[in-house]
Amino acid sequence: MKDHAMDDFYGDVKIPRYAAALDFDALWQEFPPADTYFRGPYQRSRDEIRSLQNERFLRQMLRAWQVPFYQKHWGNAGLEPNDIKGIDDLAKIPPFSVHDMRDGLEKAPFWADYMGIDPEHDEPMPLIVQTSGGTTGLPRPMIFTPRDREVMNILTGRRLFMQGVRPFDLVQICLSFGLTNGGLLAREGIWKYTGAVPVTTGSGAQTPTRRQIELIRAWKTKFLIGFPAYLKHMALVARDELKIDPATLGIKGLISHIGVEDRDALEALWGAPVFDTYGSNECGTMACECRHKTGLHLFEDAFEMEINDPDTLAPKAPGEQGTIFITTLFKHAAPMIRYNMNDVSSWATPGCACGTHQRSLGKIAGRSDNMVKLRGVNVFPEAIGAIVARDPRSNGEFVCLLDRENGRDEMTVQVEAIDDSVAKDAFAVHLAERLKESLSVKVKVEAVDRGKLDHLTGLSQTSKIKRLIDRRDA
Repeated sequence: MKDHAMDDFYGDVKIPRYAAALDFDALWQEFPPADTYFRGPYQRSRDEIRSLQNERFLRQMLRAWQVPFYQKHWGNAGLEPNDIKGIDDLAKIPPFSVHDMRDGLEKAPFWADYMGIDPEHDEPMPLIVQTSGGTTGLPRPMIFTPRDREVMNILTGRRLFMQGVRPFDLVQICLSFGLTNGGLLAREGIWKYTGAVPVTTGSGAQTPTRRQIELIRAWKTKFLIGFPAYLKHMALVARDELKIDPATLGIKGLISHIGVEDRDALEALWGAPVFDTYGSNECGTMACECRHKTGLHLFEDAFEMEINDPDTLAPKAPGEQGTIFITTLFKHAAPMIRYNMNDVSSWATPGCACGTHQRSLGKIAGRSDNMVKLRGVNVFPEAIGAIVARDPRSNGEFVCLLDRENGRDEMTVQVEAIDDSVAKDAFAVHLAERLKESLSVKVKVEAVDRGKLDHLTGLSQTSKIKRLIDRRDA
């Protein structure tokens, strides 16, 4: 006899399946994984690249006009669908930043209007959510459809292949695992598109740093993925606490977001090359260095990138610093059209021995929203860190504290001494002079004992290290 209550419970529900949501063969033709990508598509001519971008951009625009966020944002600017004929019209589109997304988040903290997904009316599909860091308020959710995510995984596999990862290599992921994207996206890309084995140790809060070193030594890890500060911290723990020379551990490469960090010092500690990468929660890997390290090669079959003046929005010439705008060429959920990344960089000199004709970024100089205007001078914490890292009396750890004193903004740079032999007062005086010479503005410097800044920077707890703490409102 039928149990009608159970029939009501199960109902006529359609459960989406990930594999059924994708035609993998067609996807791999469109976005070739590493083993086929570097045998041909990687060396497309500039004309071929631009033609492909134009075709994908027009499809992305059709999708974006279906998203309520863009209907509102572009409508307010007087833009109509027929105004954009191709990718060369990109500059006619008003850019946006995270600040423009907040209205949608206030009205719907999860299903915000920029997602373009309506759970009340859309067909069910397998979805995954990752978020921004959430350093202020709730983290910002970003939804990915199966195709969105799989393209991001393919790009992750490509960049790791470019940087030397091969089948059966153990790749230790020293990034936080949770709502943020970095650690989980690295795991997916390694597992699905490199043949290597992801070792998901996470940050020091998830696997203590000593244990991470023990795993590297016992399991013979070949590559490390993490932020520079934590990779340096790991090396110092190995050297100073475990009495193990990190250069003897057999690491073949370190994969990180280097920016202006001291690459040479990190390479000397580990005895291994360091490769730079540029990516974000919204987009995944956008650009990365190859083994020649001539710049961060942009995956132009998936992205169109601009480097513009932050005020006039005029494009910057090669070598001139500006703010990065990104346009995705593949996303269904939350397509990004002229998204202001708030990252500062420049175009690198064209050409690389690897043979690619794709454009390349120079190093990431910092975030424009992390920049402090101190008495008329633009100051990036990352630039301070580069100077601190070059001083042998420091272990490289620092934090910038911003206060308002007597109506004037003041910055105090706290920096850790490498050991007890350092005369901290003299170190602070000398570093303050060096920073004034380099920054053209005076900052205060306080030297402290090693490990004393951990509660401010979060070095041992998270892969997202804090380098600027703004206390002016307090």
